[in-house]
Amino acid sequence: MTKPEKTIYTIDPGIPFVDALARGIVARIANEDPDDPMALARLIVLVPTRRAVRSLSEAFLRTQPVVPMLLPRMAALGDLDEDEILMSPGLTHMDDSLPPVIGGMRRQLKLARLVMEFGTHGWGQTPDAGQAAELALELARFLDQMETEGILFTALNGLEMAENLADHWQKTLNFLEILTEYWPRELAEEDAIGPADHRNRLLKAQSLAWQAQSPKGWVIAAGSTGSIPATADLLDAVAGLERGCVVLPGLDRDMNDDGWGKLGESHPQFGLARLLDRFGVARADVADLETDWPHGLANAAPVSRVRLLASALAPVSAPIPVTPELDPSDALEGLTWVDCPEPSSEAGVIALMMRKALETPGGTAALVTPDRALGRRVASRLGRWEIDVDDSAGTPLGATKPAVFFLLLADMVATHFAPVALLSCLKHPLASGGEQTSVFRARVRDLERLVLRGPRPAPGFGGITAQIKAAIDQAKADTRPKLERLLVWFEGVSEMLSPLVTVMEDGTQPLGSLVSAHVVAAEALAASDEQIGAERLWAGDDGEGLAGFVVDVREASAGFPPLGGNRYTGLLQALLSGRVVRPRYGRHPRLFIWGPLEARLQNADLMILGGLNEGAWPLDVGNDPWMSRPMRDTIGLPQPERRIGQSAHDFTQAFAASKVVLTRAERVEGTPQVASRWLLRLANTLGSKGTAALKLKGALWLARVAAFDASLGIGTVEQSRPAPKPPVSARPRRLSVTQIETLQVNPYAIYARHVLGLRPLDGIDADAGAAERGSFIHLALQTFVETWPKEMPPGGLEGAVDVLKEIGHEVFAPLRATPGFYALWWPRFERVAVWFAEQEIIRRAMLSPLGTESWGTLEFETSNGPFKLTGMADRIDREIASGTLGIVDYKTGKPPSAWDQKTGFAPQLPLLAAMAEGGQFEGLEGAPVSELAYWQLSGGTPAGKKTSFAGDLDDAPNDALDGLKRLIDLFDDPDWPYLPRPIPGHEPRFDDYAHLARVLEWSTGGGGDSDGEQ
Repeated sequence: MTKPEKTIYTIDPGIPFVDALARGIVARIANEDPDDPMALARLIVLVPTRRAVRSLSEAFLRTQPVVPMLLPRMAALGDLDEDEILMSPGLTHMDDSLPPVIGGMRRQLKLARLVMEFGTHGWGQTPDAGQAAELALELARFLDQMETEGILFTALNGLEMAENLADHWQKTLNFLEILTEYWPRELAEEDAIGPADHRNRLLKAQSLAWQAQSPKGWVIAAGSTGSIPATADLLDAVAGLERGCVVLPGLDRDMNDDGWGKLGESHPQFGLARLLDRFGVARADVADLETDWPHGLANAAPVSRVRLLASALAPVSAPIPVTPELDPSDALEGLTWVDCPEPSSEAGVIALMMRKALETPGGTAALVTPDRALGRRVASRLGRWEIDVDDSAGTPLGATKPAVFFLLLADMVATHFAPVALLSCLKHPLASGGEQTSVFRARVRDLERLVLRGPRPAPGFGGITAQIKAAIDQAKADTRPKLERLLVWFEGVSEMLSPLVTVMEDGTQPLGSLVSAHVVAAEALAASDEQIGAERLWAGDDGEGLAGFVVDVREASAGFPPLGGNRYTGLLQALLSGRVVRPRYGRHPRLFIWGPLEARLQNADLMILGGLNEGAWPLDVGNDPWMSRPMRDTIGLPQPERRIGQSAHDFTQAFAASKVVLTRAERVEGTPQVASRWLLRLANTLGSKGTAALKLKGALWLARVAAFDASLGIGTVEQSRPAPKPPVSARPRRLSVTQIETLQVNPYAIYARHVLGLRPLDGIDADAGAAERGSFIHLALQTFVETWPKEMPPGGLEGAVDVLKEIGHEVFAPLRATPGFYALWWPRFERVAVWFAEQEIIRRAMLSPLGTESWGTLEFETSNGPFKLTGMADRIDREIASGTLGIVDYKTGKPPSAWDQKTGFAPQLPLLAAMAEGGQFEGLEGAPVSELAYWQLSGGTPAGKKTSFAGDLDDAPNDALDGLKRLIDLFDDPDWPYLPRPIPGHEPRFDDYAHLARVLEWSTGGGGDSDGEQ
């Protein structure tokens, strides 16, 4: 029998590809050489990826599970090994070796250096090292595209002659001189070539070798669509061998010729059509592998399923009708569509389906998705059942535990030990500082709670040390020993990290020196009381991945310009981008998470195609940053839609499995999503009835997940307004005048503070708040009035201002440990001092100060026993002429509104007036109150402002006291709740307990308001 000029086969979608291929090969070899045990071993099989090699190996073993066998020689087209190629026959005419491949890190750093040099001369400023590294990575990808397509960079010179290029594209071409002029020189200096060029040369060498001398055994290239030109040439050579053939995945031989001729680049069959054109082979000449090489496998999915999707994805200009004899119900058998509200529920549905698949003996299930976040969510959900599944696409190296620690350490030093960066690093699980991890973590918590809460300290270790010493000076006797031990511990951490600090803060340094010092510091900080730092930092796949990265950076850093420590972290982050850590071995033998590339040619009993939203699958190809579409056409680069076509082919192959689930999230982070174009076209083909039937099955799974989560208390957050009703014995019997306003407008805050005993913590690296600035200004003014109670200091206004500033310097002295706070509020205080002195000179002519920060109490009986009201008046003066009292409240923020003052929602001053009139302030006799005023001391423009109390001064004290008694009687009722924000329009200005009361949940969810208005 004469062999055709080229031998091309296909395996239809719906047939497990690697199993069909393995069985077909075994059957063919058994027919040709039944008595030769080495016949199979002489066979060469080329598949697209290394994962496909592993899958095919397993498929061969499944053909004869109890019989020992020698497997064929298998290689991945994307990872052909140079030594293997050079051992092939027919290469004696070639050079002994090809130039070496330039390393990825070396290439990126060299390109980044060129970008920085170009920026210096072309833009007038040198780009940041991290930005240059990111641009270098994009340039490297563009390099690979050009080399993959076999396009010389001299082709770009022709674009420069075009007169219709927009200005920004002309600037881009100028920037690409890095590749056209400078990069070839860099490669020549390295005596190396790019990875895509190297692969092309290897593939070409193999093609020439087999054309010169055909191998004795069969050569089979299977599963590739020939998207790389050099690969397509090799496939062409294999198809022409006497004992060679190409096996295509899922070639559609039923599409009419009109449709076949109108395929666009985004169609799943476009790549195969282009490959057949390259071969010069018609579709009619492509045989079914089952016909010539019987493999004994029934279709995994009905033919109607394959035809349904082919009809749905057919070119719009040449639609394919669904064949009448195909049963639609047969096509939908084993197919489910799940529209989930958001990604979390999508992950829950997928995880439950995969767990269910394990109940079938030997059953397998795979999630196929390009959405890595979805893969991580599903793996996490499966972890609830102690099922460990790895995402075969890998984990970004920058997201692994050791790499995060490594970056946090650099960031901590680069930010001069800013509190958030410092705590982020020292709280990392790998940070132990030579101590037991739990002990080290306790020290860090003490540092946070006792020192770093509040405004930012001065930069560097010195600033933190000064803050600790300031805290020691102000600490109570029981806290001081802990702070002193904390100071000794922190000085030890400082010494441990000082080599890295020195290198990063000592001007510009070579990249290799920065990395070396970084490694030393990371190992020192990672050491525990039982393990040295290297054992903890570089352990496991993640640690090995980071170690490899560090070695790559150090070895590739030669020639990279020195950089400052403040640029080092950004460069590391950019260099980590795109690097992944893949597990050496899968954790579960029957459950898998695959990316579309990893899923090619693989099969599972249940295939779940997840993340089917436009922009996710298929990915949004966006715009090429280097070339416009006309420019790509001019030089011969394929359009970005080619990638969509390849992705569509992956989708169609997976869609043809026996059991398929299609999932998507309708919203992601609150943003509505558009379903994948493939789903939309499938729905259009099925019609509303067929689509509804698929989604109904999906809705059942959503209900199951909701029920399961509810049984675990997940996703059932109570939306009603909290209404705690503690026993009367636990309710407070003493409150301050400022807390009475809180009891009116936000009782829940009183409950949290006085019943639960919760105290809010200051924020980390916080802005200077009203309480902090108010306390220092109050203290300065109090000290002035107490020092000069009768007469003003000599020297008039200028003398008074000088005295106030001297007092201010003493009061503000502790704030020098927090320079941000001091720099903001000292100039404001200076302006306040001038305004206050002016007012004081006028006021002393009419009033005499009686007390500052005066403390008073007022006790009265209630139905539940005595209640004590406490209060502190910032200032009480006596009018010289009438003997009446004036009470002033200093405000560094805004005073209450006039409406609140008139309606009783600002009871502080009236209650202080009631206490003053009753003689309840220590050392002061009772007298009528003729003045209530707020002094707003902002230090702005104007520096201060006086505002008299807006209510009726004669009735306000008694009205406020009567209202307080009624309020206390209400809360003495055991059935009266402490509601958060019970009065609409009177929300508190500050609420430290809003998160505890879940205000955002019930106030926007519409739940629980029926019992809230009391």
